This record gives sequence, C-alpha cells and structure tokens, in this order.
Amino acid sequence: MSQRSNKLLDRVRDAIQRKHYSYHTERRYVEWIRQFILFHNKRHPSKMDAPELEAFLTHLALERKAAVMLIQSYGN
Repeated sequence: MSQRSNKLLDRVRDAIQRKHYSYHTERRYVEWIRQFILFHNKRHPSKMDAPELEAFLTHLALERKAAVMLIQSYGN
C-alpha cells in the first residue's frame, strides 16, 4: 500500500495491483466505487450498509432499463 495516501480509492488501487488485475479492471472497479460514493452524496462507504447498496443497485437497474428502452425506441 502507498505510504503517502490513506484515501479509499488509492487503497483499492493498491489492493487490485497486488492481485495483478489488469489496468482496465482497476479503472472499472474504481469507477464503480466512485459512482457509489457520489450517488450517496459523497458519504464514505464505511458509513453505509446493505440498504445503501440496494438503493444504488436499484438506481442502476432502473437507469439502465430506461436507457435500453430509449435506445430501442430509436431503432423502431
């Protein structure tokens, strides 16, 4: 782990790199975590639990479904 930073996303990057995951995987994991944090008004994930995760996943499911429906409507 980086001695210079104790920030969550830096710790995530360090953990992913230690496991030798690809750079693309690292970027995607960090982006999903960042989106989760922003969705909950920049609350730290350690202060959240299952209900917050469920709300985020529900939001993604509804948003994605709406996006897919919009794209499909242009195809017709």
